[in-house]
Amino acid sequence: MALWGGRFSETGRAELTEFSESISFDHRLYKHDIAGSKAHVTMLAATGIIPQATAGAIISKLDEIKVMIDRGEMEFKFELEDIHMHIESTLIAALGDEGARLHSARSRNDQVALDIRLYLRDELDFLIDGIRNFQRALLELAAGNPRVIMPGFTHLQHAQVVLFAHHLLAYVEMLDRDAGRLADCRKRLNVMPLGSGALAGSTLPIDRELVCKLLNFDRVTTNSMDAVADRDFAIEAASALATFGMHVSRLSEDIILWSSQEFGFIELADAFCTGSSLMPQKKNPDVAELSRGKTARLYGNLTALLTLCKGLPLTYNRDLQEDKIPLFDSLDTARALLNVYPPMIATMSINADRMRAMASDPALMATDVAEKLVELGVPFRTAHHRVGSLVKYCRENNKALNEVTLEEMQITIPEATAEFLTLFDPEASVSKRELPGATGYNAVAGQIAFWQNKLK
Repeated sequence: MALWGGRFSETGRAELTEFSESISFDHRLYKHDIAGSKAHVTMLAATGIIPQATAGAIISKLDEIKVMIDRGEMEFKFELEDIHMHIESTLIAALGDEGARLHSARSRNDQVALDIRLYLRDELDFLIDGIRNFQRALLELAAGNPRVIMPGFTHLQHAQVVLFAHHLLAYVEMLDRDAGRLADCRKRLNVMPLGSGALAGSTLPIDRELVCKLLNFDRVTTNSMDAVADRDFAIEAASALATFGMHVSRLSEDIILWSSQEFGFIELADAFCTGSSLMPQKKNPDVAELSRGKTARLYGNLTALLTLCKGLPLTYNRDLQEDKIPLFDSLDTARALLNVYPPMIATMSINADRMRAMASDPALMATDVAEKLVELGVPFRTAHHRVGSLVKYCRENNKALNEVTLEEMQITIPEATAEFLTLFDPEASVSKRELPGATGYNAVAGQIAFWQNKLK
């Protein structure tokens, strides 16, 4: 009979047992379940609810159970439903009635709320560290190529000249916000729900603040109903991870484009690519493609959690058992991305000559010509129109912008001087952009130094 089965006259059908179990996926919570139980039983003894000797025996046995699970020696059984019942049943089998005292003033409702928070707290710490490592890989690549010039794109069309390092630092910025979102989520989830009971608290004189201190939470929850029903911390984590995945997917798209024959900006190490089963010459950027694809899983997990919670009345409902699979999958997927991406970035080869050649298209400096006119007092919209007319003239006459004579340029830009003919140099274009946040050599060097100091 299950530990909760006193009011039942018959056991559940085998199909129901298999349908309702969660041990197949919540077993990973065992360390945190044991940590929470040890803090709980310490409090029970401190408040005189159970004897100190009983608490000592329970804590000692819990430590043994942890070692047993660490070694893979515990047999997980569907009929025991979840990791909480496995641990408690093992404890009671060893200690009898003394072990049965552990669950005083506790429900599985607040117990699982505690376990998920403890588990997620550790996972977020790991993922934040992983994102910082990801940032360092991008930063090292940027610092190693501080003067490599490339075409920047809007609408996937050549737009203006930028530094390759500036492009990489854009992703360092995105990842920093990702780490910040996870850190914010950690702050909000770091409240201690144990002591909320099933939904209404307990009549026993427990000390929630002591458990809070023992488990390093910032504070206790202030509403027992919210404490057992709340999963928005899991939703927030899944949301932050979905945004992280979106950023990884965008970087993956850049890498896929850059590694193509049409671009030829980079080459990925063989270890991060695969070949074709049919075409011997192929080298496919599969890691980048899979990373882009795994973002769909992160989105799906977020949608699943939102949908799971949207129609639940207060307080706890068994539906919430289904929160773990999408949450765990998002955490595992993020871990996988963080394991593979930094070494892929670190082993990437850069084709600086190819980037420079494509950045030499004088059309990329058309805006420089317009802004030179603005310096001479021409209204920007007028300047924009005149340079656009020059571009049209060059297209109609099959000429590049840097191939026109001064006389030809003056047809559409009467203010043009000989200096205008020198504006089609990509290095000069970059060097003029030294505003904070811009792509100038000094501006980017300053940003590299900033991130080196922040991420050291």
